[in-house]
Amino acid sequence: MDIREIMNILPHRYPLLLVDRIIDLELGKRIVGLKNVSVNEPYFQGHFPGFPLMPGVYILEALAQVGGILMIKSLDLEIGKYAVVFAGIDEARFKRPVYPGDQLVLELEVLSLKKSLSKMKGVAKVEDQVVAEAILYASARELSQLRR
Repeated sequence: MDIREIMNILPHRYPLLLVDRIIDLELGKRIVGLKNVSVNEPYFQGHFPGFPLMPGVYILEALAQVGGILMIKSLDLEIGKYAVVFAGIDEARFKRPVYPGDQLVLELEVLSLKKSLSKMKGVAKVEDQVVAEAILYASARELSQLRR
């Protein structure tokens, strides 16, 4: 799945679209996505000047976005009618830093899959080394429910 299809599925846009490609997808089971980490990412200006590190929250958000694609595709949610929203996180751990030039491999495995609340195990890797992992929760909401 290339960036055009990703942008058709996810509402995120620059600077918060954190998925470049989906390389594997087993509906209802697992997904693998890629994020190419560029020195041009806006957060590197302040995190940290002279020593750029990708913030952990952005690694988790990248995992969540890939998980959102898995939910939308697996539950056959109507594009433009539903949004997948982050509902919680458990057991988040960061194992090593992520630097400009790294390619994040974002793997998620379904633990339970429901529109009301899905649970997935996420692992982020760089060069086959785990950099972060977490249990992520998300729910699908109609866009009309999210608007004020």
